[in-house]
Amino acid sequence: MLALCQQALALRCGPPMLSTARPTPEPAAAAAADGGAVLQGEAAKQWLAERGIVRHDMAPQDHDRAGYRSEPVRPKVGGDMPDGPRPGWFHVPAPGGSETRYAELKESLEARRADAGGTKLATVCEEAQCPNIGECWNGGTATIMLLGDTCTRGCKFCAVKTDAAPEPPDETEPWNTADAVANWGVDYIVLTSVDRDDLPDGGAGHFAQTVGLLKFRRPELRVECLVSDFAGDAAAVRTLARSGLDVFAHNVETVERLQPMVRDRRASYAQSLAVLRRAKEFGNCDGRRVYTKTSIMLGLGETAEEVLRTMRDLREADVDVLTFGQYLRPTERHLAVVEYVTPEQFDYFRREGEAMGFRYVASGPLVRSSYKAGELFLAAMMDEDDERDAEQQQQQQQPQQQQQQQ
Repeated sequence: MLALCQQALALRCGPPMLSTARPTPEPAAAAAADGGAVLQGEAAKQWLAERGIVRHDMAPQDHDRAGYRSEPVRPKVGGDMPDGPRPGWFHVPAPGGSETRYAELKESLEARRADAGGTKLATVCEEAQCPNIGECWNGGTATIMLLGDTCTRGCKFCAVKTDAAPEPPDETEPWNTADAVANWGVDYIVLTSVDRDDLPDGGAGHFAQTVGLLKFRRPELRVECLVSDFAGDAAAVRTLARSGLDVFAHNVETVERLQPMVRDRRASYAQSLAVLRRAKEFGNCDGRRVYTKTSIMLGLGETAEEVLRTMRDLREADVDVLTFGQYLRPTERHLAVVEYVTPEQFDYFRREGEAMGFRYVASGPLVRSSYKAGELFLAAMMDEDDERDAEQQQQQQQPQQQQQQQ
């Protein structure tokens, strides 16, 4: 799902812009100490570390792009996994606490299921045993699964059940979902689903109906839809983009080179970019504003340059929000992890994304597509844009009102 590239700029010993924990050696003396050698990458970082020197002013792109991979690798099913146990940064605290919002939402959800006579409102958070469930639910965000649990595609990174002919959709699901969520107490809801290539519109109408009912019940609720590519059907994209949703999300998943190895053959890089571009074009009409969002997995053998190229392509498609997360193999029948990407490398991509102009970038090992989707920053960004639009509209109306008074 992601990729980044290499750029190794030489670090000369003892550069003049170093911030140091102790006096920095003069350039000439430092160069003489190492025979005047020009150091790069890990050698340069080791040289600096041995001397207690920290370049606070030097961003990763100024030298080795945080040490990210520069040689492309092809991920394989059954391939070798990284040596040793998973790094410590994958450990997260338990959701716990009887007085937390997590506990309140869980109790409310179970009550709604009981009231519905056992009808299950499926949350991806629970079904996938997401490690971020405590953080998201405590923040008032949850993700709901629509259109069943059986996918018509077979991507090599996903363990969802597959079948060419899943059960038909539950026609009452949009109403049941709206009733449950409206009384659930969340501020931001993410609707997602499996791929449904068996449906004429890929399920776009089902999503649009659910969004409309949610907005009718709770107009202030922020709604994000994380959807498939609808097989590139522009009409389906239009249906959902104009349904009243706030965020249209579709995951490009990985860099262009890895698409055939990672995703189902019916998906493609170009098709995903086209869906995101059209969603923005269709959604931003009649005074409405739709944000677009996508996600990229890292650790599948992509290079830094490939990731940066993907990010540039996404900006050209006018994507607003980008998330990066670590690929984790669900079973041994899926693609092996090529490498565990470090938090520092994730932070490098965040910085690059912000510099490219993305409105918001979430980047970290445990970040998922809907991770902290409704957190304060993203919600505040939408509110700020709404207020700005309202002020502009008021300013445009003032001259007309003054003329009428005269």
